[in-house]
Amino acid sequence: MTAAPKKKLTVAEYLAIEKVAEFKSEFYDGEMFAMAGASREHNRVSYNLTVELGVRLRGGPCEGFAADLRVKVDPTGLYTYPDLGIVCGPGEYDPLDRDTLINPTVLIEVLSPSTERYDRTVKFRHYKQIESLREYVLVFQDEPAVERRVRQPDGRWVLVEVVGLDAEFVLDSVPLRVPMADVYRGVAFPPSRPLREPIT
Repeated sequence: MTAAPKKKLTVAEYLAIEKVAEFKSEFYDGEMFAMAGASREHNRVSYNLTVELGVRLRGGPCEGFAADLRVKVDPTGLYTYPDLGIVCGPGEYDPLDRDTLINPTVLIEVLSPSTERYDRTVKFRHYKQIESLREYVLVFQDEPAVERRVRQPDGRWVLVEVVGLDAEFVLDSVPLRVPMADVYRGVAFPPSRPLREPIT
């Protein structure tokens, strides 16, 4: 005897559930996926970035948004909540839900052990299909390191890495520079591990 196939949700059903849910969920292909909780370090880095972006973008043509603003990848149908983002110019929203942005310029994810592989691979493949997106930024929580993937005019994505508290986190698509020391203010890093364990 085979199990009955799981009923897929419509987008309207997902959005109705999400409006009253106690926790956030992503949505793709008729299914909801609960989002994992975040560590203290993850929250500290996200908060620092929110503050720094807010101060630096104030009064300009771009505005930042934090993790409670949902983003839809229109070409694939993924609804998700990036940790932070930036939209330049007027925001465009999903006709089905005015709280769902569809034209981000920059998306930022703070990496967690449970989501790092997803953020680097599957999620990036979705995000790349957002026509307005110019940069995808991955921020480490356990070491002072940032990876930026920058869309080129020919459609290629180029990786730019920044490492160290004395460096600056810079965006190409938005005139913005943030000292890495400010991104990681108050973050306690775990002790560094050797490349190989010593022979005993």
